[in-house]
Amino acid sequence: MDPALPRLPLDDPGLRTRHLLALPAGIGPDEVEVLAVSRFPAARWETRPGVLQQRAPGARGARGTGPTPGVLRVSRLSTLTGPYAVQPGEALSLGLPAATAVVYDAACPRERGERPYPGGDREGLKRAFPDAVPVREEERVLLWLVAVARRLGGAVRTGERGTVLTPDIDAAIDLTVYTRGWLEPDETLAVVQQVLPRARLAMDGVPWTGPAPDAGRHARPGLAALGVPERGGAGLRDALERHGIEDEDLRRRLHAEAEAYDRAMLAEPPPQTGYGALVDLGVDGLLAIEVHGEEVLPPLLRELPWAKAGAVAYRVRWEPTDIEELELERPSFEHRVARGRAMPQVQAVARALHAAVGGEIADAADFLVNPADL
Repeated sequence: MDPALPRLPLDDPGLRTRHLLALPAGIGPDEVEVLAVSRFPAARWETRPGVLQQRAPGARGARGTGPTPGVLRVSRLSTLTGPYAVQPGEALSLGLPAATAVVYDAACPRERGERPYPGGDREGLKRAFPDAVPVREEERVLLWLVAVARRLGGAVRTGERGTVLTPDIDAAIDLTVYTRGWLEPDETLAVVQQVLPRARLAMDGVPWTGPAPDAGRHARPGLAALGVPERGGAGLRDALERHGIEDEDLRRRLHAEAEAYDRAMLAEPPPQTGYGALVDLGVDGLLAIEVHGEEVLPPLLRELPWAKAGAVAYRVRWEPTDIEELELERPSFEHRVARGRAMPQVQAVARALHAAVGGEIADAADFLVNPADL
């Protein structure tokens, strides 16, 4: 146990009703602060962890009164207090992993909704709250705590039931490169093929040659059942006749204008705003690379000069053969084996794209990733 940290107040009766973030040794409060700002842009230390200094009566200067926890305000209603040191026996008494070295105490509103719906539960919140799932602020804080635990190899003890969530650190392997650099489809394909030669562009579709030759010329079956008169109704017909326009003339004019617009769009299509590429991984599923403009960026990127007006996102996603397993807290052994084989390929493609276009890499939780760590 680190003697420089305050002890976790196990005698606090409210401790076991609040959410706790448990982390292994070697993770400093600065790392937790960065991850807080990554999700809550206004997060800040109200009190930094350290040694409280106070002047003793009749003494010269100040003296330390022992280590004190910090108070990190993550939002207007929620705080994270810590780090606290814990011994292995204390961690086990709370149901936390034996490797737990420090604990943060999360205080947030208790906001619960309905019973959880059936279906996936990647974060484990449905298991932890079977009667009423957290909503609003409590849900936001808990999802962040689980994301931090996944990123740092820790665990989360949830409130009054004391359910412990130990998220798989490899459960979310998708990566996104954010940058101002735009690559044309063939350029992106060339970059990806440096890593995975089997990659191909996923831009095939059904060619569109314009509307049908008789489009707009004849009423279609079923209009009468919808209450639409075959020839526009008496009121419309009377108005057209007053202006010397026959109903069929109007149809022909509208059809000619639409046809001219379609020909212009086919001749000069609008600039491309997105495209994709695929890599067939066989029994391990697919690797999808999606390129498009993105206006909503991770908080840590929004104030960067090159990202103020948005950015280009190069998303590298793994799709297993059974998509539903992505949402399971504990997927099958086969899924985890396939994921383990796909992970280095996701990372290699993200590294190659980053080397080509620059910018920043973010994981599935919008936490930034150092390319050197991939």
